[in-house]
Amino acid sequence: MADPVDDTASHPAHGGFGSGARLVIVLAAFGVAIVCLWLGRDLLAPALTALIVVVTVHPVRRRLDRAGAPRWVGTTAVIALAYAVLGVIGGLIVFAAVQFGHLVADQSAALASATGSLESFLKSVGVDTDTTAGIASAVDPKTLASAAGAIAHAVFSAALAFFFVLAYIIFMAGDGSRIEELRDEFGDWHGALLDALGRWAHGVRAYFVVNSIFGAIVALLDGVVLWALHVPGVPIWIVLAFVTNYVPNIGFVIGMIPPTVLALVTGGWPQALAVVVAYCVINVVLQELVQPRFVSSTVSLGLTLTFFSVLFWTVVLGPVGAILAIPMTLLTRTLIVEIDPDARWSRWITGDRQRASG
Repeated sequence: MADPVDDTASHPAHGGFGSGARLVIVLAAFGVAIVCLWLGRDLLAPALTALIVVVTVHPVRRRLDRAGAPRWVGTTAVIALAYAVLGVIGGLIVFAAVQFGHLVADQSAALASATGSLESFLKSVGVDTDTTAGIASAVDPKTLASAAGAIAHAVFSAALAFFFVLAYIIFMAGDGSRIEELRDEFGDWHGALLDALGRWAHGVRAYFVVNSIFGAIVALLDGVVLWALHVPGVPIWIVLAFVTNYVPNIGFVIGMIPPTVLALVTGGWPQALAVVVAYCVINVVLQELVQPRFVSSTVSLGLTLTFFSVLFWTVVLGPVGAILAIPMTLLTRTLIVEIDPDARWSRWITGDRQRASG
């Protein structure tokens, strides 16, 4: 008589969970977490922004610690550098917003003329009056002036959130002085998680440092092209190109639209087409062909996931989510996928081909 087959090795115990059940539980928990983030986005978005900034500048503390400096020196250096980074970016945005208001006032006559020409053209091709008025209003000086006012209001609202970011930086920088103790205390129990978080921090730093360098290069090249084409408001568009560079995939399109519209108004179709071609060439060559060579090994996100993450985190966290999309997606993958040794296929799907095959 044949011995009974013990199938406990191939089937989970009744009290355990199979891979399908675990996936459902993880997705449910993730959904609950996302809803909580959305409900508390006004509080959490500044905290997450501060976290990313502190993580980015943290290496300065490490160098000071290795040199034997007291902890308070490293904390002060992190705070000062983080404040300097935010101060420069905030100052550029405020400068661009103020200059945009002046630009609208200076170009009001040209904008009004373009509005009339656009209405006449649309009527000549059979577009009804209501649609014509709606489309033409997009370049109407009053509409652009109200847009400038909306930008000023947004800057004021951002200033309030900026205050909380500055406060969070102080507290996080202080807590960061003890981060090196984590491995000594919990390395035996949570070594895999600490390693994954370390890779995440390294990836975030590489992403923002490289993005800032290439963003500055792209913005300056765009500015040179706009100056050569005599498009008004070049400093504004340089700042816009630099800031929108932090938004993956669609950022350069956002930064291209305003100068293209202004080029169309002031110089006609040839000038506008030249702006579009120049922006596309500069951004495709530098951002799509050159820049990934410097960050692909540390970020490793698929193109579809990258594009979706921008939309997803913008909905969850608001406008700042577009800038935090890559770090937040990497953090989510770290906490859900990277610490699970059985989730190699999930890593491959998200674009992490290197570790998925390792």
